[in-house]
Amino acid sequence: MRCLIAALGMLIAGPAVAGDTAELGILGFSADGSVFAFEEYGIQDGSGFAYANRYYVETATDSFVSGTPIRVLSEGQDASVEDARAEARQLASQIIDEAELAANRGFTAGANAVTEISADALAMEVNPRPVFPPIEAPLAIRLEEIAFAMPENCAFAAERHVGFRLLKVSHEAGVATELLHEDESVPASRSCPLGYRIGAVQTFFPEGGEPVFVVLIAVRRVGFEGPDHRWIAVPGKL
Repeated sequence: MRCLIAALGMLIAGPAVAGDTAELGILGFSADGSVFAFEEYGIQDGSGFAYANRYYVETATDSFVSGTPIRVLSEGQDASVEDARAEARQLASQIIDEAELAANRGFTAGANAVTEISADALAMEVNPRPVFPPIEAPLAIRLEEIAFAMPENCAFAAERHVGFRLLKVSHEAGVATELLHEDESVPASRSCPLGYRIGAVQTFFPEGGEPVFVVLIAVRRVGFEGPDHRWIAVPGKL
């Protein structure tokens, strides 16, 4: 009996194991709205190393700016997340000036953390900017998961292998639903995705330019100690 109690005590007192959820940081847009930038960062599960990734997306083509993404993994136990973020920021310093991004951050029209249980993970509808009464039509986004065949490298830990389709839905009569993105296959960079959820919608109204928005999507994927969350962005025009 004493041995059983001692064993239970060790389990309770032992370190918890879980996947890691990357923190999302919205950096902003270029002044003309042609590029959107964001970062994700945290402590990698399993290794305990700090990481920081920066993504620069061309809003017209939904493609990465040349030379990006920027990925930093600090393989040292003394390196902090802030160290990794600083290194990633330095590596990206020649892409777009940080001050320009900060001056054109845009507006977070909607946001749901991955810990939000009551939110609809696959749909979000927002007023594009904080003007009341609204002067634009609501922006309605819907995400649909797409099942794909399980690749051999994911079968050991994943119960499903999914991509996604992202739609801009209109409530106006005669206006068709717009397809923003549809996976034809699952990129290897997503590392055995288990599911997706809409995390945020960021809008931007450049001076004299066409308004744009970006949908930030959390990717739940197989991790070393549990499911991890990473971020991707899909742009569109308002």
